[in-house]
Amino acid sequence: MQKFFVVIILFLTVKISAQITGTIKDTNGKNLSTVSVYLESSLSGTTSNDNGYYYLPVTSKGNYTVVFQYLGYQIQKNQIQITEFPYQLNVILQEEQVILDEVLISSEENPANEIIRNTIAAKEKNTDKFKTYTAKFYSRGLYKIKNAPKKFLGQNLGDFGGGLDTTRSGIIYLSETVSKIAYQKKPKQFKEKIIASKVSGRDNGISFNRAEDANINFYTNKVDFGNELISPIANNAFSYYTYQLEGSFYNDDKRLINKIKIIPKRKNAPVFSGSIYIVEDEWSIYGTDVFVTGAQANLPIVDTLKLKQNYNYTPKNKAWVLISQQIDFKVNIFGFNFNGKFASGYSEYNFKPDFKKSTFSNEILSFEKNATKKDTTYWNTLRPVPLTKEEIRDYSIKDSIKVVRKSKPYLDSINKVQNKFNFISPITGYTYRNSYEKWALNFDGLIDNFSFNTVQGFNTSIGVNYFKRQNNKGKWFNFGAKVNYGFSDDRVRPFVFFNKNWNNTSRPKLTFVAGLTTQQFNEREPIFKLNNTLNSLFFRNNYMKIFEKDFAKISFSQEVKNGFYLNTSLEYAGRKPLFNTTNYFFTNIWNDKPYTSNNPLDEKDFASAPFKGHEIATLNIGATFIFGQKYLSYPNGKFNIGNPKIPSLNINYRKRFGATEGRLNSDLFIANIRQKFKIGSYGDFAYHLRGGIFLKKKNLAFMDNLQANGNQLFFPIDHELNSFNILEYYRFFTNDRTAEAHFEHNFKGAILSKIPLVNQLNFHLVIGAKYLFMDNITPYSEYSIGLDNLGYGKWRVFRFEYVNSFYKGIQETGFVFAWKFF
Repeated sequence: MQKFFVVIILFLTVKISAQITGTIKDTNGKNLSTVSVYLESSLSGTTSNDNGYYYLPVTSKGNYTVVFQYLGYQIQKNQIQITEFPYQLNVILQEEQVILDEVLISSEENPANEIIRNTIAAKEKNTDKFKTYTAKFYSRGLYKIKNAPKKFLGQNLGDFGGGLDTTRSGIIYLSETVSKIAYQKKPKQFKEKIIASKVSGRDNGISFNRAEDANINFYTNKVDFGNELISPIANNAFSYYTYQLEGSFYNDDKRLINKIKIIPKRKNAPVFSGSIYIVEDEWSIYGTDVFVTGAQANLPIVDTLKLKQNYNYTPKNKAWVLISQQIDFKVNIFGFNFNGKFASGYSEYNFKPDFKKSTFSNEILSFEKNATKKDTTYWNTLRPVPLTKEEIRDYSIKDSIKVVRKSKPYLDSINKVQNKFNFISPITGYTYRNSYEKWALNFDGLIDNFSFNTVQGFNTSIGVNYFKRQNNKGKWFNFGAKVNYGFSDDRVRPFVFFNKNWNNTSRPKLTFVAGLTTQQFNEREPIFKLNNTLNSLFFRNNYMKIFEKDFAKISFSQEVKNGFYLNTSLEYAGRKPLFNTTNYFFTNIWNDKPYTSNNPLDEKDFASAPFKGHEIATLNIGATFIFGQKYLSYPNGKFNIGNPKIPSLNINYRKRFGATEGRLNSDLFIANIRQKFKIGSYGDFAYHLRGGIFLKKKNLAFMDNLQANGNQLFFPIDHELNSFNILEYYRFFTNDRTAEAHFEHNFKGAILSKIPLVNQLNFHLVIGAKYLFMDNITPYSEYSIGLDNLGYGKWRVFRFEYVNSFYKGIQETGFVFAWKFF
C-alpha cells in the first residue's frame, strides 16, 4: 500500500511542473473520455481519460486559447492567461444541436445521398492533402474481464497477473506505446518506430499496439477493422448502405457539418452502422461514430466493435486529419466475458517530410534501443493521456507483484504446486518444471500418441524430454527419447532426438533424430492418425499404409536473409515392408467388409510387399522465397508477416544415393508456388501450383515416387490447398513428372449477403477447382461449390462442399464436410 501512494505522489509531482489540467464533463455531470484537447492552431494536444481528466503540457506562461473537441458536443474554446503552474481549467461541454432544415425535409431527393456522392468524388483530392506525413502516435490498450472462471477444462487459470478483485474481475492487460510514424500514399508505405513501450506487470515491456493496426482509414474502399469492411464512402458504397441526413450544425469556424446516419442494406454484410460526419463543400470527414457486430466483421467471438474518430483542421495544408480514435469491444466465449478499448492519439504532424529511398523498407516496425526500459519518471513526462485511478493501481500492484514473482522462493512455490504427480499422470502426461532455472522435464502420457492401424494394432508411445531456455531471445535446446509399442505386432520402436535453436530473428535450428519408426508411403503424410483410427475402428477403412524405417537424420534450417529460407537434411535409413497383423474393429455393422491390405499398390494382396527391403541415403536441400516480405522487429526477435501481393516460391532438391540397389538412386526437383489475396469486396482468392520432375526415369521404390495427395474422408483437415477432395489416396503416382493446380475463391459475404432470407444465415459461398497432370495418366480434375462459415452463433467453424471429379470421361460426385481452423 505504501508503494501505491508513492507512485501516485510521483505521478502528480512530475506532471504539475508545466501544464494545464482539469476535468471535462457534460451538462449532466458525466465524465467525458477521449475528448480532444489542444491549443488553437495546433495539432499537438492530448485527450481525456476515462475519468474525464486531462493534462495539456505547456512550456511557458502567457495567453492561450484551449480547444475542447468531442464528437456529438459543441466545440468549446477557452481563452486563458497563465501566470503560474499548474493551471486548473475544468469545462462542461454542451451537446451539439443538430438541426434538420425544413427545406431538406420536404425535398424529394434524399440529401444524404448527394452529400455521400460528393464525398466519394472528393476522396482523392482530400487524401492528396496528406499524401505524405510523419507524426507522433500514442496508444493505450486495456482488456478487462468480469467474473473470470477459476478453472477451464480442468486447468487452474490463476489470477491473470494479479489484477483481479474478489469477484475475479479487473484488468488483465494494460499497455502503452509511443511511436514515430511515417506514411506515404503512393506507393503505399507505412513505417513505425516505437520509442517507448510498457506493459503492466511484464518485464520485457513489449506492447503489441501497432500504429498500422490503428490506421483505420474510411477514405479507402475497404476498411481494415478486425476484418475488411466496406467503407460508407467506398466507390460502391451505395450497393451496401442507405443514408439518412440526421441534421447539420456549424462548428467553431462556421463550417457546416452534416451528420449522416449509415444504415446497412443487409444484416450480416461486412459493413458499419452508426454515423459519419461530413464537412459541407470540402466533403471531408469530420468524425465517425460507428459500430459493427461480430457477424459483420467475421469475428464470431466478438459481440460488438465500436469506433469513434475525431478529425481536426490544419490550415497549413487545408486538410482535416485524424487526431484521436477509440475502439471499444466486447467478447463473450467459453464463459469468459471480456471488454476493452484501444485509445489512440496523433500529434506533431509534419506534412512535408524529407523522405529518402531508405526511409521505407520491408521492416515496417522497429524499437528504439531501451524503448522497453523507460522508467516511471520518463513515462509521466511522455504520456499525453493521464492514467485513470484504476490504471495507476494496476501498474502499481502488478509492478510490485512482478518483482515478487521473479524471485526464486515464489517460482519454487508455484512449481511445487504444478509439479504434483497424480494417479492419471502416466496416462495424460507429466511435466516437472524449474521456472527459476528455466528448464522442464516432460514425460509423455500413454494417451499422447495413442492410435490404431492394422499393422501395429493399438499402439502408443512413452517418452521423456528435457527443455532448457537459455535466454529470452529464442536460444534454447531440448533432447529426449521415445519408445513406441504396437500391441498387435508386439514390436518396440525406440528413437532419440535433439533440437537446438539459437535466436528468434533468423531462427537457425539444428535437429538430430535416430531410431526405429513407421512412416506413411506418401511422404507428404495426407492422413492424420486420429482420422485413420476412427475410420478403421468404426468403418473398417484402414486408409493409412505404412512401412518401417530404421534411420538417423540430421537437419538444419535458417532464414538466411529476409524472405529467403534455407533448409537441408541428410538421412541414412533401412526401409522394410510391413503387413497387417490384426482384424480388430469396434462395431459389427461391417462384418462383410474386410480390412484392406497394407499394400498401396494392391489393397487385395495380403501376401506381397509393395517394395523390397533396402538401405538408402537421402539428401534434401530446400529454399523458400517470400518476395518483398514485410516484417516486424521486436527486441526479442523478428516476426514475419509475408507479402500477399507477390506469390511465394519453394524449391526443393532431393537426392537418393548409396542404395543397396542402384536403380533406387534418384534426383528429384519439386517446386511450389502459393498466394492468397483479396479481390476488392469480392472475397479472398488463393491458389497453389506444384510441380515435380525426376532427372532420370527409374523403377523406384514405391515411397520414392511423386504422389498426389488424395482424400477419402468425409471429414478431412486440409487448409493449405494440398490435396484433392475425393481422390483415392494411392491412385496416382509417377517416377517421371507431375503438376498440380489448386484454386479456391471464398466470396465471404459478397454473394449470399445479397439474397433475402439467406443473408440472415451469414454463410459464405466457396468455389474451387483442382487439376492433376502426370506423364502416365489422363488429366484428372475436380470442381467444387460449397458453404463456409457454417455453425451456430459464435461457432462458425465448419465448411460443406459438393465435389465433381472428371477422369477419362467418367464423372464422380462426393461431399466433404470439414472443420476449419482460425
